[in-house]
Amino acid sequence: MYKRARLKDTVEVPPEHLANVSPDLVKRLLQDKLEGRMDENLGSVVTVTEVHEIGDGAVLPNRPGVYYEAEFDAVTFDPEMQEVIDGEVVEVVNFGAFVGIGPVDGLLHVSQISDEYLAYDEQNQQLASRESSEVLGVDDAVRARIVTKSIDERNPRESKIGLTAKQPGLGKHEWLRKADENPEAE
Repeated sequence: MYKRARLKDTVEVPPEHLANVSPDLVKRLLQDKLEGRMDENLGSVVTVTEVHEIGDGAVLPNRPGVYYEAEFDAVTFDPEMQEVIDGEVVEVVNFGAFVGIGPVDGLLHVSQISDEYLAYDEQNQQLASRESSEVLGVDDAVRARIVTKSIDERNPRESKIGLTAKQPGLGKHEWLRKADENPEAE
């Protein structure tokens, strides 16, 4: 879920920028420092939107810059357990599909996609059913539920989000549209 948060953090202003410590400069420095960072309580910082307050600068021994505490607004993305999300398949592998959900990817394990057996088609980068014409591939839109979440603050790319699409109302958007058009087929 996307959220707007009021945060405080310290940013180092390099010596060459000390003559013009402005909200725009502090915003750019905070964006460079924070965007993409994962936090267990906050989620992923998507962007810094506005700087409200810049404190007095502090000099640290043996450091060339000046450190300023700033209060600012940021947009964050914090996937919540059991949240239903819409995303796009960004990669298909033999054990499932990675789904882009905001600034992070979630894993839709092959066992959580369908009740049918899905075979991996490496050449076409898709998972295909042998029983029906159902195929899941890169760029397909899906609706899924978040069922597991493990955030790694030190290495955000190692964070893991597990998804399921086996419940009613979840799955590939195309499959959901067909089910709505032909409800007795289920």
